[in-house]
Order: sequence, then C-alpha cells, then structure tokens
Amino acid sequence: MKELMLGLRLLFGTGRGNRARFALMAVGGSLGVCCLAIVLTVPGILAAQDARVAGRQPTAPREMSQSEANSLPLGLERVDPVDSKPLTRIFLAEGTRSVAPPPGLKTFPRPGQVFVSPGLHKLLRTTPELAQRLPGRETGVIGAQGLARPDELVAYVGTSRDQLHDGWHLSHFGMGYAPNPTLEPPTADVLRYTMLVIALLPLTVFISVCARLSAAERVRRLAALRLLGMSAKEVQRVNAAETVAAAAVGALLGLGEYWLLNQLLSRIGLPGFTWYPNDGALSGTTCAICLVGCPALAWFVGRASARKAAKSPLAVRRNAQPKPPSSWGLLPLAAGSGIAAGYCAIGASGHAPTYSATHALLIPAAAILIGGGLVTALPPVSRFLAQWIAASTRSLTLGLAMRRNEAEPGGTIRLAAGLVLLVFGASLVQGVLIELDRTAKPDSPAQSYDVSTERLTTAQQHALEQLPGTRAHFLLASSTGVSVSDTMPTPELVLATCAQLRAATAWVGDCADGKPLRLRDSAQTYETAVDAGVKLRFRLDDGHRAVTFRAPQQSVLYRDGRPMQMIDSGSILIPPSMLPHGTHPESAVLRLVSDSDPGTIRRVFDGIGRVAPTADVTTTGLNVAVLQESAIVKALLAVAMTLGLVIGLATFLVAAIDRAVERRPQVTALTLLGAKRSTLRAAQTAQVALPLAAGLLLAIVTGRMAESSYLIVGGGTVFWDTAGLPLLLTGTLCVIAVAALGSLPLVGRRIDPELIRRD
Repeated sequence: MKELMLGLRLLFGTGRGNRARFALMAVGGSLGVCCLAIVLTVPGILAAQDARVAGRQPTAPREMSQSEANSLPLGLERVDPVDSKPLTRIFLAEGTRSVAPPPGLKTFPRPGQVFVSPGLHKLLRTTPELAQRLPGRETGVIGAQGLARPDELVAYVGTSRDQLHDGWHLSHFGMGYAPNPTLEPPTADVLRYTMLVIALLPLTVFISVCARLSAAERVRRLAALRLLGMSAKEVQRVNAAETVAAAAVGALLGLGEYWLLNQLLSRIGLPGFTWYPNDGALSGTTCAICLVGCPALAWFVGRASARKAAKSPLAVRRNAQPKPPSSWGLLPLAAGSGIAAGYCAIGASGHAPTYSATHALLIPAAAILIGGGLVTALPPVSRFLAQWIAASTRSLTLGLAMRRNEAEPGGTIRLAAGLVLLVFGASLVQGVLIELDRTAKPDSPAQSYDVSTERLTTAQQHALEQLPGTRAHFLLASSTGVSVSDTMPTPELVLATCAQLRAATAWVGDCADGKPLRLRDSAQTYETAVDAGVKLRFRLDDGHRAVTFRAPQQSVLYRDGRPMQMIDSGSILIPPSMLPHGTHPESAVLRLVSDSDPGTIRRVFDGIGRVAPTADVTTTGLNVAVLQESAIVKALLAVAMTLGLVIGLATFLVAAIDRAVERRPQVTALTLLGAKRSTLRAAQTAQVALPLAAGLLLAIVTGRMAESSYLIVGGGTVFWDTAGLPLLLTGTLCVIAVAALGSLPLVGRRIDPELIRRD
C-alpha cells in the first residue's frame, strides 16, 4: 500500500510536467478502452438481433390431432430481395383457436390487414409499387421487439386459410435459436480474426505506448529510489502504481466515451448496418474486461519498464549502453510468414486446397503470428538496418540518425508499430472484401426466377409469362426412361419454342419447331447418358395422362455464355405443341429470365408478388441473405479499419510527443557542440523515416502473402490481387512523409542548457 501512495505522490507532486503526462496517459488510455469496448460489443449486438428473430419464429406442437391442426392458425414466410436488402413477408391466417400475436404486434392480423416495419413503411412512401407484394391495406407498424434492426424490412400479411396451401400450423411464436443468423459462423469467424488483427493488436500496442510515456525520465527517478534503499520489487510497484492510476482513470473515461458514441451512432446508423441503442449497451463482461484488463495490462507494463532501474540503478543513472534486442523477436514473423508462403506456393502450383477445419485454423493463426511478429521484429530489424547504414555511409546526417537508432532500437516500436499494423490490416481487409464480392454479387448479365406450377392457376401462369421486365420464359420438367444409366441423371426437359430458346440464351444454331431436339453447349461438360431412341415420358398435371416420346438423335447447338447457366447441356427441347391444350407436366417449374440490373429484378419480383403473392421463388446467383451479410461485414470492417487508423495515428502522435521530450537533452548537447539545425532536422527525419519505411515494406510484403493465402483457401478465381497495390503503396508513402514532417519540430530554435545540466 505504501508503494501505491508513494507512486501517487510522485505522480502529482513532481511538477506540472508529470501532471500533464498523467493527463495524456489517461486520455490515450480512454481512447484505447473505447475502441476495445466497440470490438467487444459487436458480438453482443449480433446476438441480440438473432434473439429477436428467434422470438418471432412460429412454433407448433410436435404431435397434434387432425382436429387440433385444423383449429390452429397457419403461417407462411417468404423472403425476396429489395435491391440488396431482404424483404421478409409473413403470411398469417387465423384459426378457430386464438393465438397470441407475434412480437411487435398487439393483435393477430386479420385477412386484408398488413403490418409493416418502420423501415418498410418509409420505403413504401418512396416506392409505392412495392405494395404489390403485400396484398391488403397497411394497418399498423411493427414494434421494435419484433425486429432485428431498425431498418429491417418485415411485413405481417393477414390472409385466408385457402391461400396458404403450403402453410405450417402454429401454436405460439418463439424458438430457442434463429434459423438464419445475422452472420453465418464461418463469416463471423473471419470477421472476428480480422478485427483482432486490425483493431486489437494495434490497441495492445497503443496501451503499452501510453503506459511507457516519459519512460526515460521515470526510469532515472526510479533508479534514484533504488539507490536510496528501496527493494527491487518496491521500485517496480511504485512505477506500476502510476501507470495503473492513469489506466483506471482512462478506463472510466473510455467507457463514458463509448456510451456517448453508441447513443449517437445507433441513431444515425452505419451504411449497411443499424442497431438499437440497448443492443450496444455495455455488458458486465465488457466492463470487467475494460476496468480490470486495461489496468492489469498497465500493471505488467509498468513493472516491466521498471525492471532495468530496479536491477541496475547505477547503469541507468550513468546512461549505460542498453543490451541489444533479442533475435527471438523474429520467430513469430518467420512462423506466420512460413505458413502464408506455403499456401502461396500451393496456389502457384495449381493445386489450391479446399476449405477445411485445418485451413480455417491455420490462416487466422498465420495472420495473428505475422501481426504480432511485425511488432516484435521491429527492434532487431531496426538495429540491423541502423548498423549496416551507419557502417557504410559517410554522411554525417545518416550517421547521427543511425547511431541513435542503434543505441535505442526499442523506440522504433513505439513510433512505427501502430502504422505498420494498420498497413498490414489493410491488405487483410482487401482480401476479405474480394471474397465477399465474389460470393455475394451475381456476375451474370441475366437473372432467372423459378416458380413451381403446382400451386399456380392457368391464369396466374399466363400472367407470370407476360410480366414486364422478363425477356424469356419456359417450363422445366423431369423425364423418366427405361434404359437410363444408374450413374447419370435423366435428361431435363425444356418445354419451349425455338424463339423462347433464343430469348433465353446468347446464341442458338439451326433450330426447327415441332419435334424434340437434344440441346448441346460446347462450353459445358454436363451431359446425360440417354442414347437416341430411348423411350422417355412425363406425366401431365391432370394426374391421368402421360406424354411418351423417344430421345432424339438430332441436336441443336446453343451457347449460354453466362456464369449462371439458364439451360443445362444435355437437356431435351420439347415443343409445347406436343402437350394437350391447357395442360403442362406434373411438378413442372416455370423459369422466367430477365436482365440482372437491380431495377429490373425489383420490377419482376413486384410483378410476381402481384400475381402470386405466396409463391415460392427460387433465384440462381442472387442470394439476398448473402448480400445483407456482405453489407454488414463491410460496415463492421469499415469500423475496424477506422479504429485501426485512429489507434495507429494516436500511437504515433503519443510516441512522437514523448520522444520529443526525451530527446531534448541529446538535441541540446549536439547543438552546443556546433551541429547545424538543418543537419539535426535531417537526422531526425532519417531516424524516423528509415525504420518506418522498413517496417511498412515488411508489412506490405507479409500482408500480400496473408491476403493471397486467404484467397487461395477461399476457393475463388482471384489468388494474386494486384488491384489495390498501387493505392496501398501510395498510402504508405504518404504515411512516411507525414511521419518525417512530424519529426521536424523536435529541433527547436531555443537552446536550454538546463536540460543537460545533470549530464
């Protein structure tokens, strides 16, 4: 306890400079704690959203009698896109047995009533054609307890029981889990380790830098206490008391800063991601980690920084030469780079591995090892670079700069670590964004929509075939045969005319209507094992008749020319004239084809909603859940990159200010010895710029390796991404220039001999 009190007395009773240092440590620590709280609350926000989604899921008894089933209400959920956001439509039909309304509603929807979320209510005001998907009149607004996010698009539509042929029975709302979580576990894992690298690693460096402010001055003071008779442990506790007090004040300030930031951003929202203020509230675990973890980290840093003064006080007072940094700091970087280089070599050989649990463990481990290794490798790399340049140069400027870096290589960590990790994290984020764009965005110029004809009337089918925005339509059905190979599927039947085939594909060769034809696309390898003459048939929807034909010999060439194939090669083209009038194959699928621009897709879905509101529409290449997931991940990665940028710049500024104060005696001594101000300023610039440039170059190389290894395992076609390299190099040069300019004020015009009186 006496060490704590002595540390606080030294902190507040040794002049205005120490009090300013304490304030700077507290403010810097608060910024770090605020960033830490943001990272820690993201999983809680996602969990709260999933919990509300789970709370609105309909549930029915596992076993029930027919009479009980007839008395229960029916429900049906349909999810379709509105641009890149999902629109969830929940159709409900009342039964004779009353059921509590879903969360967010006060009454159970009656036929013709539509309850919409606030976000959908606003969207309907600007795009009234969207109301075609919601048969009925808008009656009310869904409350927050029934929505995952404030901008979520949800609608409860009341309808009659005869409209919900595919509906499920429900006795209440609420499940223990969300069927479709906000972020799938693999995506959440990628986001977690990316935020760890680009936010938490720089944050640890930043808190350590704040805890080591005025380290040289404090070490001299602690050495004096050691020489006055204090034990080594007591000296370490005195120093730790100062850093813990600043960290504790900073932790309280940081939690307050986070509370204000959460209240502001939750009401404004991020592009692609919104949340309620209560979702981002500080949990007990987060408060405990910030209030206990940060002071604990400061305690260990404070004890470690006082170890030299406690063990060798005379060496500190006499400014003895410090020991060179250990080469063991290169080991994490070598291990992580080795893993990344191995994946790059495998990708270059053309044998890219498929995603597995082992790769899911190795890739994040490599990224974390490289990120941590960049920090621990900076001192030995900086010292080696300084020795080599100092021994080979004849320039006084470079000689002064490099000899100082050789004597104090540990100062490089404080100056460069935050910016180096920022550049490394930028490469990782770019790789994650490339993988998200590959899986989320449809890369085909055409978009298909499959609607089962089983629940469609003849009038509805004709209306769908004539929807505005569609350019082609045809029916798909399955065939059966007597001599088809067991290892190959039976051919798919395409009921369309040659004109419809030409509208659906990029190019069609000689095609004649009125007879079956085999479809062949030379760009596809998918074929069936049906020989010409094999008898095939398909049943009609009337349940009694069937159409029989033989597999044709004649084929027609076509070219789809799209990543998402509208028609599979090996299918058989059947002219619609072969079917009796007013019939179609049993269990057939109506495929509509349109352009893939967002406006056309929305217009087609609006038309389908007007004709058949409860129809189940399947799209190829357009996964609205993945699009929403991609938008959320991009928003959170933007937050992480912003945090990394703020932390990196704050680390550099704090370290630069602290270094300017510590370097004043050396600069004053060199000035009194006759060194020119221009020479000293050039030396200061080189002393900062060269080690920083080496660290940033190392970060770029290892970052590209880590990004490539992630893309190789991801299974995409992009392995070696060079599109963002010019921008990354430009940003790196700007960082070096700003850091070099920031070092110029270290050499002032005023000479204060008092600074070297003790020396």
